[in-house]
Amino acid sequence: MDRSRWAAWLRMLAGLGILVALVWHLGSDAFVSGLRRIDAATLLAGLAIGLLTTVCSAWRWSLVARGLGLRLPLGRAVADYYRALFLNAALPGGVLGDVHRAVRHGRTSGDLGRGVRAVVLERTAGQLVLLVAGAAVLLVRPSPVLAPVVRFLTSPAVALSVAAVAVLLTAAALRLRARRGASRAERAVRGMLAEVRQGLLGRGVWPGVALSSVAVLTGYLGMFVLAARVAGATAPIAELVPLVVLALLAMALPLNVGGWGPREGVAAWAFGAAGLGAAQGLTTAVIYGVLAFAASLPGAAVLLVRRSATRRGERPQVELEERVLAEQGAPQRRA
Repeated sequence: MDRSRWAAWLRMLAGLGILVALVWHLGSDAFVSGLRRIDAATLLAGLAIGLLTTVCSAWRWSLVARGLGLRLPLGRAVADYYRALFLNAALPGGVLGDVHRAVRHGRTSGDLGRGVRAVVLERTAGQLVLLVAGAAVLLVRPSPVLAPVVRFLTSPAVALSVAAVAVLLTAAALRLRARRGASRAERAVRGMLAEVRQGLLGRGVWPGVALSSVAVLTGYLGMFVLAARVAGATAPIAELVPLVVLALLAMALPLNVGGWGPREGVAAWAFGAAGLGAAQGLTTAVIYGVLAFAASLPGAAVLLVRRSATRRGERPQVELEERVLAEQGAPQRRA
Protein backbone atom coordinates (compact mmCIF):
# COMPACT_ATOMS: atom_id res chain seq x y z
CA MET A 1 0.00 0.00 0.00
CA ASP A 2 2.85 2.41 0.84
CA ARG A 3 4.38 1.80 -2.55
CA SER A 4 1.07 2.43 -4.35
CA ARG A 5 0.54 5.65 -2.36
CA TRP A 6 4.00 6.87 -3.32
CA ALA A 7 3.29 6.05 -6.97
CA ALA A 8 0.00 7.95 -6.84
CA TRP A 9 1.70 10.98 -5.28
CA LEU A 10 4.45 10.90 -7.89
CA ARG A 11 1.88 10.81 -10.70
CA MET A 12 0.07 13.78 -9.19
CA LEU A 13 3.31 15.71 -8.77
CA ALA A 14 4.20 14.99 -12.39
CA GLY A 15 0.86 16.40 -13.52
CA LEU A 16 1.31 19.47 -11.34
CA GLY A 17 4.84 19.87 -12.67
CA ILE A 18 3.55 19.98 -16.23
CA LEU A 19 0.98 22.64 -15.35
CA VAL A 20 3.55 24.72 -13.47
CA ALA A 21 5.95 24.51 -16.43
CA LEU A 22 3.20 25.67 -18.80
CA VAL A 23 2.37 28.65 -16.59
CA TRP A 24 6.06 29.47 -16.30
CA HIS A 25 6.63 29.48 -20.07
CA LEU A 26 3.26 30.73 -21.38
CA GLY A 27 1.93 32.71 -18.45
CA SER A 28 -1.44 32.47 -16.74
CA ASP A 29 -3.29 34.43 -19.44
CA ALA A 30 -4.04 31.24 -21.37
CA PHE A 31 -5.84 29.77 -18.35
CA VAL A 32 -7.71 32.98 -17.54
CA SER A 33 -8.64 33.55 -21.20
CA GLY A 34 -10.04 30.04 -21.44
CA LEU A 35 -12.29 30.58 -18.44
CA ARG A 36 -13.50 33.97 -19.69
CA ARG A 37 -14.48 32.67 -23.12
CA ILE A 38 -16.89 30.03 -21.80
CA ASP A 39 -20.54 31.14 -21.91
CA ALA A 40 -23.88 29.47 -21.23
CA ALA A 41 -24.29 28.25 -24.81
CA THR A 42 -20.86 26.60 -24.71
CA LEU A 43 -21.70 24.86 -21.41
CA LEU A 44 -25.02 23.59 -22.81
CA ALA A 45 -23.24 22.24 -25.88
CA GLY A 46 -20.70 20.53 -23.63
CA LEU A 47 -23.48 18.97 -21.54
CA ALA A 48 -25.19 17.68 -24.71
CA ILE A 49 -21.99 16.14 -26.04
CA GLY A 50 -21.28 14.71 -22.60
CA LEU A 51 -24.72 13.08 -22.52
CA LEU A 52 -24.01 11.38 -25.85
CA THR A 53 -20.58 10.10 -24.84
CA THR A 54 -21.75 8.96 -21.39
CA VAL A 55 -24.74 7.02 -22.69
CA CYS A 56 -22.61 5.35 -25.37
CA SER A 57 -19.88 4.55 -22.83
CA ALA A 58 -22.45 3.07 -20.44
CA TRP A 59 -23.90 1.01 -23.28
CA ARG A 60 -20.43 -0.33 -24.05
CA TRP A 61 -19.94 -1.22 -20.38
CA SER A 62 -23.30 -2.97 -20.27
CA LEU A 63 -22.44 -5.01 -23.37
CA VAL A 64 -19.05 -6.07 -21.99
CA ALA A 65 -20.58 -7.02 -18.64
CA ARG A 66 -23.24 -9.08 -20.40
CA GLY A 67 -20.55 -10.84 -22.43
CA LEU A 68 -18.88 -11.84 -19.15
CA GLY A 69 -22.15 -13.16 -17.75
CA LEU A 70 -23.09 -10.16 -15.57
CA ARG A 71 -26.36 -8.26 -15.88
CA LEU A 72 -26.12 -4.47 -16.00
CA PRO A 73 -29.23 -2.53 -17.14
CA LEU A 74 -28.49 0.50 -19.27
CA GLY A 75 -30.19 2.96 -16.91
CA ARG A 76 -28.13 1.73 -13.97
CA ALA A 77 -24.97 1.82 -16.12
CA VAL A 78 -25.60 5.43 -17.19
CA ALA A 79 -26.09 6.59 -13.57
CA ASP A 80 -22.98 4.74 -12.37
CA TYR A 81 -20.94 6.01 -15.32
CA TYR A 82 -21.92 9.61 -14.62
CA ARG A 83 -20.91 9.16 -10.98
CA ALA A 84 -17.57 7.66 -12.06
CA LEU A 85 -16.90 10.54 -14.45
CA PHE A 86 -17.55 13.08 -11.70
CA LEU A 87 -15.25 11.28 -9.27
CA ASN A 88 -12.56 10.99 -11.95
CA ALA A 89 -12.73 14.73 -12.56
CA ALA A 90 -13.07 15.83 -8.93
CA LEU A 91 -10.49 13.55 -7.31
CA PRO A 92 -6.73 13.33 -7.99
CA GLY A 93 -5.49 10.55 -10.23
CA GLY A 94 -8.34 10.58 -12.74
CA VAL A 95 -9.25 6.88 -12.27
CA LEU A 96 -10.82 6.61 -8.82
CA GLY A 97 -14.32 6.84 -10.28
CA ASP A 98 -13.65 3.87 -12.56
CA VAL A 99 -12.25 1.91 -9.62
CA HIS A 100 -15.37 2.71 -7.60
CA ARG A 101 -17.82 1.59 -10.29
CA ALA A 102 -15.81 -1.57 -10.94
CA VAL A 103 -15.75 -2.61 -7.29
CA ARG A 104 -19.37 -1.62 -6.69
CA HIS A 105 -20.71 -3.52 -9.68
CA GLY A 106 -18.54 -6.52 -8.88
CA ARG A 107 -19.81 -6.70 -5.30
CA THR A 108 -23.46 -6.20 -6.18
CA SER A 109 -23.30 -8.79 -8.95
CA GLY A 110 -21.66 -11.32 -6.62
CA ASP A 111 -18.45 -11.62 -8.64
CA LEU A 112 -15.92 -8.93 -7.79
CA GLY A 113 -13.28 -10.25 -10.20
CA ARG A 114 -15.57 -10.22 -13.22
CA GLY A 115 -16.97 -6.83 -12.28
CA VAL A 116 -13.50 -5.34 -12.20
CA ARG A 117 -12.46 -7.06 -15.43
CA ALA A 118 -15.61 -5.79 -17.16
CA VAL A 119 -14.57 -2.20 -16.45
CA VAL A 120 -10.98 -2.91 -17.50
CA LEU A 121 -12.13 -4.43 -20.80
CA GLU A 122 -14.59 -1.61 -21.40
CA ARG A 123 -11.92 1.03 -20.93
CA THR A 124 -9.44 -0.99 -23.00
CA ALA A 125 -11.88 -1.13 -25.90
CA GLY A 126 -12.18 2.65 -25.91
CA GLN A 127 -8.41 3.13 -25.79
CA LEU A 128 -7.86 0.65 -28.63
CA VAL A 129 -10.33 2.48 -30.87
CA LEU A 130 -8.62 5.77 -30.00
CA LEU A 131 -5.18 4.32 -30.82
CA VAL A 132 -6.32 2.84 -34.14
CA ALA A 133 -8.22 5.95 -35.19
CA GLY A 134 -5.40 8.20 -34.01
CA ALA A 135 -2.79 6.25 -35.96
CA ALA A 136 -4.98 6.35 -39.08
CA VAL A 137 -5.54 10.11 -38.79
CA LEU A 138 -1.87 10.89 -38.19
CA LEU A 139 -0.76 8.71 -41.11
CA VAL A 140 -3.41 9.80 -43.60
CA ARG A 141 -3.67 13.48 -42.79
CA PRO A 142 -0.40 15.40 -43.34
CA SER A 143 0.48 17.55 -40.35
CA PRO A 144 3.55 19.48 -39.20
CA VAL A 145 3.27 17.59 -35.92
CA LEU A 146 3.66 14.19 -37.59
CA ALA A 147 7.27 14.66 -38.69
CA PRO A 148 8.88 14.81 -35.22
CA VAL A 149 6.63 11.98 -34.00
CA VAL A 150 7.68 9.75 -36.89
CA ARG A 151 11.34 10.64 -36.38
CA PHE A 152 11.08 9.70 -32.73
CA LEU A 153 9.28 6.41 -33.39
CA THR A 154 11.76 5.44 -36.10
CA SER A 155 14.86 6.49 -34.17
CA PRO A 156 17.52 3.87 -33.39
CA ALA A 157 16.93 4.27 -29.64
CA VAL A 158 13.26 3.35 -29.97
CA ALA A 159 14.05 0.44 -32.30
CA LEU A 160 16.63 -0.92 -29.86
CA SER A 161 14.21 -0.51 -26.95
CA VAL A 162 11.48 -2.41 -28.78
CA ALA A 163 13.92 -5.17 -29.72
CA ALA A 164 15.15 -5.42 -26.10
CA VAL A 165 11.59 -5.66 -24.77
CA ALA A 166 10.77 -8.37 -27.33
CA VAL A 167 13.85 -10.37 -26.32
CA LEU A 168 12.99 -10.07 -22.62
CA LEU A 169 9.38 -11.12 -23.19
CA THR A 170 10.49 -14.12 -25.26
CA ALA A 171 13.01 -15.16 -22.60
CA ALA A 172 10.39 -14.80 -19.87
CA ALA A 173 7.91 -16.92 -21.85
CA LEU A 174 10.48 -19.65 -22.42
CA ARG A 175 11.42 -19.63 -18.75
CA LEU A 176 7.79 -19.92 -17.71
CA ARG A 177 7.29 -22.90 -19.98
CA ALA A 178 10.36 -24.59 -18.51
CA ARG A 179 9.21 -24.20 -14.90
CA ARG A 180 6.82 -26.58 -13.19
CA GLY A 181 4.43 -23.80 -12.33
CA ALA A 182 4.12 -22.77 -15.94
CA SER A 183 0.79 -24.58 -16.27
CA ARG A 184 -0.79 -22.22 -13.75
CA ALA A 185 0.47 -19.18 -15.66
CA GLU A 186 -0.73 -20.67 -18.92
CA ARG A 187 -4.16 -21.31 -17.44
CA ALA A 188 -4.31 -17.71 -16.26
CA VAL A 189 -3.39 -16.44 -19.72
CA ARG A 190 -5.93 -18.72 -21.38
CA GLY A 191 -8.60 -17.58 -18.93
CA MET A 192 -7.81 -13.94 -19.66
CA LEU A 193 -7.97 -14.50 -23.42
CA ALA A 194 -11.25 -16.36 -23.03
CA GLU A 195 -12.77 -13.41 -21.16
CA VAL A 196 -11.48 -11.03 -23.83
CA ARG A 197 -13.27 -13.13 -26.45
CA GLN A 198 -16.45 -13.21 -24.38
CA GLY A 199 -16.44 -9.59 -23.26
CA LEU A 200 -15.26 -7.89 -26.44
CA LEU A 201 -15.42 -10.32 -29.36
CA GLY A 202 -18.49 -12.39 -28.55
CA ARG A 203 -21.40 -12.68 -30.96
CA GLY A 204 -23.77 -9.79 -30.42
CA VAL A 205 -21.16 -7.94 -28.33
CA TRP A 206 -18.39 -6.68 -30.61
CA PRO A 207 -20.62 -4.73 -33.07
CA GLY A 208 -22.12 -2.71 -30.22
CA VAL A 209 -18.74 -2.26 -28.54
CA ALA A 210 -17.20 -1.01 -31.80
CA LEU A 211 -20.14 1.29 -32.63
CA SER A 212 -20.31 2.78 -29.14
CA SER A 213 -16.53 3.30 -29.05
CA VAL A 214 -16.60 5.16 -32.36
CA ALA A 215 -19.50 7.30 -31.12
CA VAL A 216 -17.63 8.11 -27.90
CA LEU A 217 -14.49 9.06 -29.80
CA THR A 218 -16.54 11.25 -32.15
CA GLY A 219 -18.01 13.01 -29.12
CA TYR A 220 -14.57 13.63 -27.62
CA LEU A 221 -13.31 15.02 -30.91
CA GLY A 222 -16.39 17.21 -31.24
CA MET A 223 -15.94 18.65 -27.75
CA PHE A 224 -12.27 19.39 -28.40
CA VAL A 225 -13.07 21.10 -31.72
CA LEU A 226 -15.77 23.10 -29.92
CA ALA A 227 -13.18 24.14 -27.33
CA ALA A 228 -10.77 25.16 -30.10
CA ARG A 229 -13.43 27.32 -31.76
CA VAL A 230 -14.28 28.98 -28.45
CA ALA A 231 -10.55 29.58 -27.91
CA GLY A 232 -10.45 31.46 -31.22
CA ALA A 233 -8.90 28.86 -33.49
CA THR A 234 -10.01 29.42 -37.09
CA ALA A 235 -8.06 26.56 -38.69
CA PRO A 236 -10.07 24.02 -40.71
CA ILE A 237 -11.38 20.99 -38.83
CA ALA A 238 -9.18 18.71 -40.94
CA GLU A 239 -6.15 20.60 -39.61
CA LEU A 240 -7.38 20.54 -36.01
CA VAL A 241 -8.23 16.83 -35.82
CA PRO A 242 -4.61 15.52 -35.78
CA LEU A 243 -3.77 17.96 -32.99
CA VAL A 244 -6.86 16.95 -31.04
CA VAL A 245 -6.03 13.26 -31.44
CA LEU A 246 -2.60 13.81 -29.89
CA ALA A 247 -4.16 15.63 -26.93
CA LEU A 248 -6.68 12.81 -26.43
CA LEU A 249 -3.90 10.23 -26.54
CA ALA A 250 -2.02 12.22 -23.89
CA MET A 251 -5.04 11.95 -21.58
CA ALA A 252 -4.36 8.22 -21.28
CA LEU A 253 -1.07 8.92 -19.51
CA PRO A 254 -1.39 8.30 -15.75
CA LEU A 255 0.37 11.58 -14.90
CA ASN A 256 -2.46 13.96 -14.18
CA VAL A 257 -4.47 15.72 -11.52
CA GLY A 258 -8.13 15.06 -12.22
CA GLY A 259 -7.29 14.74 -15.92
CA TRP A 260 -5.16 17.92 -16.04
CA GLY A 261 -1.50 17.88 -17.01
CA PRO A 262 -0.37 15.92 -20.10
CA ARG A 263 -3.43 17.03 -22.07
CA GLU A 264 -2.52 20.69 -21.68
CA GLY A 265 1.18 20.08 -22.32
CA VAL A 266 0.62 18.10 -25.54
CA ALA A 267 -2.04 20.52 -26.78
CA ALA A 268 0.31 23.47 -26.29
CA TRP A 269 3.15 21.64 -28.06
CA ALA A 270 0.97 20.38 -30.94
CA PHE A 271 -0.68 23.73 -31.64
CA GLY A 272 2.69 25.43 -31.45
CA ALA A 273 4.27 22.93 -33.87
CA ALA A 274 1.36 23.41 -36.27
CA GLY A 275 1.86 27.17 -36.28
CA LEU A 276 -1.35 27.95 -34.39
CA GLY A 277 0.38 29.13 -31.21
CA ALA A 278 1.16 27.23 -28.04
CA ALA A 279 -0.96 29.65 -25.99
CA GLN A 280 -4.00 28.89 -28.13
CA GLY A 281 -3.42 25.16 -27.67
CA LEU A 282 -3.24 25.61 -23.91
CA THR A 283 -6.41 27.73 -23.90
CA THR A 284 -8.17 25.06 -25.97
CA ALA A 285 -7.17 22.34 -23.52
CA VAL A 286 -8.31 24.46 -20.56
CA ILE A 287 -11.72 25.04 -22.15
CA TYR A 288 -11.99 21.32 -22.91
CA GLY A 289 -11.16 20.49 -19.30
CA VAL A 290 -13.86 22.84 -18.00
CA LEU A 291 -16.43 21.46 -20.44
CA ALA A 292 -15.54 17.89 -19.52
CA PHE A 293 -15.97 18.71 -15.83
CA ALA A 294 -19.30 20.41 -16.51
CA ALA A 295 -20.45 17.38 -18.50
CA SER A 296 -19.70 15.17 -15.47
CA LEU A 297 -21.79 17.24 -13.03
CA PRO A 298 -24.88 15.00 -13.35
CA GLY A 299 -22.71 12.45 -11.56
CA ALA A 300 -22.65 14.77 -8.53
CA ALA A 301 -26.46 14.70 -8.56
CA VAL A 302 -26.38 10.90 -8.59
CA LEU A 303 -24.06 10.92 -5.57
CA LEU A 304 -26.25 13.39 -3.66
CA VAL A 305 -29.50 11.55 -4.37
CA ARG A 306 -28.16 8.19 -3.29
CA ARG A 307 -26.42 9.58 -0.20
CA SER A 308 -29.56 11.48 0.79
CA ALA A 309 -31.69 8.35 0.48
CA THR A 310 -29.20 6.40 2.58
CA ARG A 311 -29.10 9.05 5.33
CA ARG A 312 -32.91 9.06 5.60
CA GLY A 313 -32.70 5.39 6.43
CA GLU A 314 -34.75 4.45 3.42
CA ARG A 315 -33.93 1.56 1.14
CA PRO A 316 -33.14 3.29 -2.14
CA GLN A 317 -34.23 1.79 -5.40
CA VAL A 318 -30.66 1.15 -6.41
CA GLU A 319 -30.14 -1.21 -3.45
CA LEU A 320 -33.22 -3.18 -4.50
CA GLU A 321 -31.84 -3.39 -8.03
CA GLU A 322 -28.50 -4.57 -6.68
CA ARG A 323 -30.17 -7.36 -4.72
CA VAL A 324 -32.16 -8.46 -7.77
CA LEU A 325 -29.01 -8.40 -9.91
CA ALA A 326 -27.13 -10.50 -7.37
CA GLU A 327 -29.96 -13.05 -7.11
CA GLN A 328 -30.32 -13.30 -10.89
CA GLY A 329 -26.58 -13.42 -11.50
CA ALA A 330 -25.98 -16.34 -9.12
CA PRO A 331 -27.93 -18.95 -11.16
CA GLN A 332 -26.09 -17.84 -14.31
CA ARG A 333 -22.71 -18.38 -12.67
CA ARG A 334 -23.75 -21.77 -11.27
CA ALA A 335 -24.95 -22.77 -14.72
